[in-house]
Amino acid sequence: VVKFMRSIPGTALVEMGDEYAVERAVTHLNNITLFGKRINVCVSKQNSIIPSQLFELKDGTSSSKDFTMSKNNRFTNAGQASKNIIQPPSCVLHYHNVPLCVTEETFVKLCDDHKVLRFIKHKVFDPKPSAKTLSGLLAWECKTHAMEALSVLNHYQIKDPSNFNSVFSFTQHSYKSSSH
Repeated sequence: VVKFMRSIPGTALVEMGDEYAVERAVTHLNNITLFGKRINVCVSKQNSIIPSQLFELKDGTSSSKDFTMSKNNRFTNAGQASKNIIQPPSCVLHYHNVPLCVTEETFVKLCDDHKVLRFIKHKVFDPKPSAKTLSGLLAWECKTHAMEALSVLNHYQIKDPSNFNSVFSFTQHSYKSSSH
């Protein structure tokens, strides 16, 4: 659950699944800079979010949203959550579920269209013969640029000529090899 605060503009409460998720969020996201603004992440005095005093944000959306049952929530149950490899922010993003027709130029255009800085390296993983989608890595000059791209492009829907609609997503990736 995410709830923006009317009383403190620019502030939101985010309810996490467990205390370890909270600890990771504070450890990895406190004091980072995104889009020129420093983010302060700390533990709230509230144990849970009470969806009251809802209001409309400037973009017309509600000030509160529950993502608990979202198909994009990779932490809906312990089994699914155990498959997630939690990585600290890095300059490399792993993308997956991208249509076979997507090229490096497609990603460049997405970055340009959404006003995020372009990546500096691109690596496509060899797909299996029966694959309908691609996955790979995109590397930015620094982790701030990668996180800005992640925040803007994650779960972006790509349509291809064969009418295959793909919502691709990114995950942070530890980037240790210079060959990627």
